Amino acid sequence: MKVLPELPYFRRLVPGVRKVKRHMDAVLDWLPVAATVFAVPQFLPQLASVWRTGDTAGVSWLWAALTSVSNAGWIAYFALSRFWTALVPATSATVLAGALAVLLARRRGVPFRPAAVTAGWAALLALAWAAAGRAGLGTALTASFVIQVAPSVWTAYRTDRPTGISRGSWLLILAELLCWGAYGLHKSDPRLTVLGVTGVAASMLVLARVRHTNSDSASSGQPGAGRP
Repeated sequence: MKVLPELPYFRRLVPGVRKVKRHMDAVLDWLPVAATVFAVPQFLPQLASVWRTGDTAGVSWLWAALTSVSNAGWIAYFALSRFWTALVPATSATVLAGALAVLLARRRGVPFRPAAVTAGWAALLALAWAAAGRAGLGTALTASFVIQVAPSVWTAYRTDRPTGISRGSWLLILAELLCWGAYGLHKSDPRLTVLGVTGVAASMLVLARVRHTNSDSASSGQPGAGRP
Protein backbone atom coordinates (compact mmCIF):
# COMPACT_ATOMS: atom_id res chain seq x y z
CA MET A 1 0.00 0.00 0.00
CA LYS A 2 1.54 3.28 -1.15
CA VAL A 3 0.65 6.04 1.33
CA LEU A 4 3.27 8.74 0.66
CA PRO A 5 4.88 9.78 -2.62
CA GLU A 6 8.41 8.62 -3.18
CA LEU A 7 11.28 10.86 -2.11
CA PRO A 8 12.31 11.76 -5.70
CA TYR A 9 8.92 13.45 -6.13
CA PHE A 10 9.74 15.86 -3.31
CA ARG A 11 13.19 16.47 -4.77
CA ARG A 12 11.60 17.50 -8.05
CA LEU A 13 9.06 19.66 -6.22
CA VAL A 14 11.58 21.72 -4.20
CA PRO A 15 13.08 23.67 -7.15
CA GLY A 16 9.57 24.66 -8.25
CA VAL A 17 8.69 25.91 -4.78
CA ARG A 18 11.93 27.88 -4.60
CA LYS A 19 11.21 29.43 -7.99
CA VAL A 20 7.73 30.51 -6.89
CA LYS A 21 9.20 31.97 -3.69
CA ARG A 22 11.77 33.96 -5.70
CA HIS A 23 9.01 35.38 -7.89
CA MET A 24 6.91 36.28 -4.84
CA ASP A 25 9.90 37.94 -3.18
CA ALA A 26 10.54 39.94 -6.35
CA VAL A 27 6.90 41.13 -6.38
CA LEU A 28 6.88 41.97 -2.66
CA ASP A 29 10.10 43.96 -3.06
CA TRP A 30 8.13 46.38 -5.22
CA LEU A 31 5.63 47.17 -2.45
CA PRO A 32 7.47 50.37 -1.36
CA VAL A 33 7.12 51.66 -4.92
CA ALA A 34 3.38 50.92 -4.85
CA ALA A 35 3.14 52.61 -1.44
CA THR A 36 4.82 55.71 -2.90
CA VAL A 37 2.36 55.79 -5.81
CA PHE A 38 -0.54 55.77 -3.34
CA ALA A 39 1.13 58.23 -0.93
CA VAL A 40 2.02 61.06 -3.30
CA PRO A 41 -1.55 62.11 -4.27
CA GLN A 42 -3.38 61.01 -1.12
CA PHE A 43 -4.23 64.51 0.17
CA LEU A 44 -5.41 65.81 -3.20
CA PRO A 45 -9.00 64.45 -2.97
CA GLN A 46 -9.44 65.99 0.50
CA LEU A 47 -7.97 69.30 -0.63
CA ALA A 48 -10.18 69.37 -3.72
CA SER A 49 -13.26 68.54 -1.66
CA VAL A 50 -12.72 71.33 0.89
CA TRP A 51 -11.78 73.81 -1.82
CA ARG A 52 -14.81 72.98 -3.97
CA THR A 53 -17.53 72.60 -1.35
CA GLY A 54 -16.21 74.44 1.71
CA ASP A 55 -17.44 71.51 3.82
CA THR A 56 -14.96 70.75 6.62
CA ALA A 57 -17.22 68.68 8.89
CA GLY A 58 -15.25 65.77 10.33
CA VAL A 59 -11.89 66.92 8.89
CA SER A 60 -9.30 67.44 11.61
CA TRP A 61 -7.01 70.48 11.40
CA LEU A 62 -4.67 68.80 13.89
CA TRP A 63 -4.37 65.72 11.65
CA ALA A 64 -3.35 67.86 8.67
CA ALA A 65 -0.91 69.98 10.70
CA LEU A 66 0.76 67.04 12.48
CA THR A 67 1.06 65.13 9.20
CA SER A 68 2.83 68.09 7.61
CA VAL A 69 5.22 68.53 10.55
CA SER A 70 5.98 64.80 10.86
CA ASN A 71 6.72 64.43 7.17
CA ALA A 72 8.99 67.46 7.33
CA GLY A 73 10.86 65.48 9.98
CA TRP A 74 10.95 62.48 7.66
CA ILE A 75 12.45 64.68 4.93
CA ALA A 76 15.33 65.53 7.26
CA TYR A 77 15.71 61.88 8.32
CA PHE A 78 15.70 60.53 4.76
CA ALA A 79 18.15 63.22 3.61
CA LEU A 80 20.53 62.36 6.46
CA SER A 81 20.14 58.66 5.56
CA ARG A 82 20.69 59.39 1.84
CA PHE A 83 17.41 57.61 1.10
CA TRP A 84 16.63 59.91 -1.79
CA THR A 85 13.63 58.11 -3.30
CA ALA A 86 11.73 58.35 0.00
CA LEU A 87 11.95 62.14 -0.22
CA VAL A 88 9.26 62.18 -2.91
CA PRO A 89 6.27 60.97 -0.80
CA ALA A 90 7.55 62.78 2.31
CA THR A 91 7.79 66.08 0.44
CA SER A 92 4.39 65.58 -1.16
CA ALA A 93 2.76 64.86 2.21
CA THR A 94 4.48 67.86 3.83
CA VAL A 95 3.30 70.28 1.14
CA LEU A 96 -0.21 68.92 0.57
CA ALA A 97 -1.04 68.31 4.25
CA GLY A 98 0.30 71.79 5.02
CA ALA A 99 -1.88 73.24 2.28
CA LEU A 100 -4.90 71.42 3.74
CA ALA A 101 -4.12 72.81 7.21
CA VAL A 102 -3.94 76.34 5.77
CA LEU A 103 -7.20 75.87 3.88
CA LEU A 104 -8.98 74.53 6.98
CA ALA A 105 -7.60 77.45 9.01
CA ARG A 106 -8.98 79.92 6.47
CA ARG A 107 -12.40 78.28 6.68
CA ARG A 108 -12.75 78.03 10.45
CA GLY A 109 -9.67 79.55 12.09
CA VAL A 110 -6.77 77.92 13.93
CA PRO A 111 -7.81 76.20 17.19
CA PHE A 112 -5.50 77.15 20.05
CA ARG A 113 -4.95 73.73 21.66
CA PRO A 114 -4.28 71.85 18.41
CA ALA A 115 -1.89 74.64 17.38
CA ALA A 116 -0.06 74.26 20.71
CA VAL A 117 0.13 70.46 20.25
CA THR A 118 1.55 70.91 16.75
CA ALA A 119 4.15 73.41 17.95
CA GLY A 120 5.09 71.06 20.81
CA TRP A 121 5.50 68.11 18.45
CA ALA A 122 7.70 70.17 16.12
CA ALA A 123 9.83 71.25 19.08
CA LEU A 124 10.14 67.63 20.25
CA LEU A 125 11.37 66.50 16.83
CA ALA A 126 13.88 69.34 16.70
CA LEU A 127 15.10 68.50 20.22
CA ALA A 128 15.48 64.79 19.34
CA TRP A 129 17.50 65.74 16.27
CA ALA A 130 19.71 68.16 18.18
CA ALA A 131 20.31 65.74 21.07
CA ALA A 132 20.84 62.44 19.25
CA GLY A 133 21.14 63.25 15.56
CA ARG A 134 19.57 61.04 12.91
CA ALA A 135 19.00 58.12 15.30
CA GLY A 136 17.17 60.31 17.80
CA LEU A 137 15.02 61.85 15.08
CA GLY A 138 14.19 58.42 13.68
CA THR A 139 13.17 57.13 17.12
CA ALA A 140 10.85 60.08 17.67
CA LEU A 141 9.34 59.71 14.20
CA THR A 142 8.53 56.04 14.81
CA ALA A 143 5.53 57.11 16.88
CA SER A 144 4.58 59.91 14.50
CA PHE A 145 1.90 58.07 12.53
CA VAL A 146 -0.10 57.08 15.62
CA ILE A 147 0.14 60.66 16.89
CA GLN A 148 -0.91 62.24 13.62
CA VAL A 149 -3.75 59.86 12.72
CA ALA A 150 -5.47 59.73 16.12
CA PRO A 151 -7.07 63.21 15.75
CA SER A 152 -8.65 62.24 12.42
CA VAL A 153 -10.38 59.20 13.90
CA TRP A 154 -11.40 61.17 17.00
CA THR A 155 -12.85 64.05 14.94
CA ALA A 156 -14.68 61.71 12.55
CA TYR A 157 -16.49 60.00 15.42
CA ARG A 158 -17.07 63.16 17.46
CA THR A 159 -18.74 64.93 14.53
CA ASP A 160 -22.46 64.22 14.14
CA ARG A 161 -22.33 64.19 10.34
CA PRO A 162 -18.75 64.14 9.02
CA THR A 163 -19.78 65.17 5.52
CA GLY A 164 -16.46 66.82 4.71
CA ILE A 165 -14.32 63.68 4.84
CA SER A 166 -12.99 62.54 1.47
CA ARG A 167 -13.27 58.80 0.87
CA GLY A 168 -10.71 59.10 -1.89
CA SER A 169 -8.00 60.34 0.46
CA TRP A 170 -8.66 57.63 3.01
CA LEU A 171 -8.76 54.88 0.40
CA LEU A 172 -5.32 56.02 -0.77
CA ILE A 173 -4.07 56.09 2.83
CA LEU A 174 -5.47 52.58 3.34
CA ALA A 175 -3.74 51.31 0.20
CA GLU A 176 -0.41 52.91 1.14
CA LEU A 177 -0.36 51.53 4.68
CA LEU A 178 -1.51 48.11 3.49
CA CYS A 179 1.56 48.03 1.24
CA TRP A 180 3.88 49.04 4.07
CA GLY A 181 2.35 46.48 6.44
CA ALA A 182 2.76 43.67 3.91
CA TYR A 183 6.32 44.80 3.18
CA GLY A 184 7.08 44.83 6.91
CA LEU A 185 5.88 41.24 7.22
CA HIS A 186 7.92 40.29 4.15
CA LYS A 187 11.09 41.82 5.61
CA SER A 188 10.32 40.85 9.24
CA ASP A 189 10.44 44.55 10.15
CA PRO A 190 8.30 45.13 13.27
CA ARG A 191 8.24 48.91 12.86
CA LEU A 192 6.82 48.76 9.34
CA THR A 193 4.41 46.01 10.36
CA VAL A 194 3.07 48.08 13.27
CA LEU A 195 2.86 51.12 11.00
CA GLY A 196 0.84 49.13 8.48
CA VAL A 197 -1.52 47.58 11.03
CA THR A 198 -2.12 50.93 12.73
CA GLY A 199 -2.70 52.72 9.44
CA VAL A 200 -5.06 50.10 8.08
CA ALA A 201 -7.06 50.09 11.33
CA ALA A 202 -7.33 53.91 11.39
CA SER A 203 -8.32 54.07 7.71
CA MET A 204 -10.97 51.39 8.14
CA LEU A 205 -12.41 53.22 11.14
CA VAL A 206 -12.69 56.49 9.23
CA LEU A 207 -14.14 54.82 6.13
CA ALA A 208 -16.64 52.91 8.28
CA ARG A 209 -17.74 56.20 9.85
CA VAL A 210 -18.21 57.76 6.41
CA ARG A 211 -20.18 54.74 5.19
CA HIS A 212 -22.42 54.82 8.27
CA THR A 213 -23.11 58.52 7.74
CA ASN A 214 -23.88 57.88 4.08
CA SER A 215 -26.40 55.20 5.07
CA ASP A 216 -28.09 57.54 7.53
CA SER A 217 -28.23 60.31 4.93
CA ALA A 218 -29.72 57.99 2.31
CA SER A 219 -32.42 56.76 4.69
CA SER A 220 -33.37 60.30 5.72
CA GLY A 221 -33.20 61.76 2.22
CA GLN A 222 -30.41 64.20 3.13
CA PRO A 223 -27.34 64.84 0.94
CA GLY A 224 -24.78 62.05 1.34
CA ALA A 225 -21.63 62.28 3.40
CA GLY A 226 -18.12 61.40 2.42
CA ARG A 227 -16.79 63.33 -0.52
CA PRO A 228 -15.19 61.49 -3.44
